[in-house]
Amino acid sequence: MNIRAIDLFCGVGGLTHGLEQSGIEVIAGIDIEESCRIPYEANNKAKFILKDIKEISSQEIESYYPEDTDIKVLVGCAPCQPFSSYSHRYKGSDVSESKMDLLNYFGKFVAEIQPDLVSMENVPQMASNPVFDDFLYVLDKNGYEVDWKVIYGPDYEIPQNRKRLVLIASKLSKINIIPPLRNKTNYVTVRDIIGDLPQIKAGEFDENDPLHMSRNLSDLNLKRIKQSIPGGTWKDWDPELLPNCYKKESGQSYKSVYGRIDWDKPSPTITTQFIGFGNGRFGHPEQDRALSLREGAMLQTFPRNYKFYHGKPASMVKISTQIGNAVPVKLGYVIGKSIIKTLELK
Repeated sequence: MNIRAIDLFCGVGGLTHGLEQSGIEVIAGIDIEESCRIPYEANNKAKFILKDIKEISSQEIESYYPEDTDIKVLVGCAPCQPFSSYSHRYKGSDVSESKMDLLNYFGKFVAEIQPDLVSMENVPQMASNPVFDDFLYVLDKNGYEVDWKVIYGPDYEIPQNRKRLVLIASKLSKINIIPPLRNKTNYVTVRDIIGDLPQIKAGEFDENDPLHMSRNLSDLNLKRIKQSIPGGTWKDWDPELLPNCYKKESGQSYKSVYGRIDWDKPSPTITTQFIGFGNGRFGHPEQDRALSLREGAMLQTFPRNYKFYHGKPASMVKISTQIGNAVPVKLGYVIGKSIIKTLELK
């Protein structure tokens, strides 16, 4: 069978790459961000289409499937920031409604294109939002069998302490997300993924892989990271190194910043700010620096040779944002294998 997928909100291609690894052909990825074109097309066989989801028609999307397609798959991860716990905790009513309705557009495409299979993934908080109920209603109304759950990344060989909502739906038969591939006795660790990368110092890069670059540290943060231990917090420092806000009682709860990653556990969730030592527990397990861009990408399960630019690297912030916003490649693989298994049992 010719199984072809189109990836909405494709970004730099994490979901697409995982689907390709699973054996599903991806025809095209659609995204509004032009800077994603180079990494998307350099690493995947699919075509990058620069379009706003709100402005593209269902007819145009459907036209990208070749005529000999036997099974049409439509996948996507709508930008998750509006649904994240961070947005609701710190932004409140300022959360962008224009982004929250992107899942409604996804539902509209499902209803009008009628793909054979559908998959979406997002942050767990989406499950409690009415927009998710609306999406489920569209699937039910159009005859889809649905399986969705919140999965824990390490159970599926994603080496970070990350939970994601994953949904798959089929018009062909019942469908299920494949069972976990690991358990807590054999999780993939940080050491397994980045333990053999060359050593670099803060502010330096590896000549053989310029993406293996680390942001520089101030003298003060260099002193702080030298007193940091894997899995620890800023409470491990000498008192004179503490920021003033942490010396107050109100600052005692901020323990998830200024720490080193533990070699022999999954990493914290890789966010768009993983290159900053003070932005989370993103200190290298033993080198006095934050994670490099390549290390963050590999912890997101991108292959070691995944290209994010041509010529000179773009800004570190731009690339770290692309990496942090990506669907982990391994999760795309799990989604793809779930689809294939369903088709084999059909």
